Amino acid sequence: MPRLALNKGALQRESRRLKVYQRLLPVLDMKKRQLIAEHRSARDELERMRGSIRAHQEQVSRNLPMLSNRRVDLQGLVRTVDVRIGEGQLLGVAIPVLEAVDTRRADYGYLTRPHWVDAAAVAIETMVRLRLEARVQAEVTRRLEAAATKVTQRVNLFEKVLIPRTRERIRRIRIHLADAERAAVVRAKIAKRKRAEGMVP
Repeated sequence: MPRLALNKGALQRESRRLKVYQRLLPVLDMKKRQLIAEHRSARDELERMRGSIRAHQEQVSRNLPMLSNRRVDLQGLVRTVDVRIGEGQLLGVAIPVLEAVDTRRADYGYLTRPHWVDAAAVAIETMVRLRLEARVQAEVTRRLEAAATKVTQRVNLFEKVLIPRTRERIRRIRIHLADAERAAVVRAKIAKRKRAEGMVP
């Protein structure tokens, strides 16, 4: 760390720096609070989505118990053709946005497969969409958490390091300048007294 200059120019620089830090701190603190709130909201949404997946699985197992029949081959019944994920912004954080999910059903004869295969295909398509939405939401949650952590670190840097260090520097400079001013006054008085003594015989 460079040695601190103990002069008026350094005092002005440190005072300006302190003002900038004190102006930035509330902005960073507000952003931290907003990011933490958005992260909580995203985490709650992710839990809701996971609950929807569990509810859908329970509904499918209740309504389509025939899926346990291994003699009916459902492999490849529904396949994902295209998933489009775009980018969005939330409080300055780039987040993924699920734009579209395209699935295709395999061709099958309506008379060669049981009647419930159509309902199974719809259930599989719904499950694919729900899982992709949950995966994207998990990434949104992760990114918001990372951004909140980064801003929290910056707030702590300002609160616990930069502002106290700058205040300490200003205090040291002021003490040095006050001591130098007092020493100059004392020297001036001594010189004045010596001049006065030299004039008087």
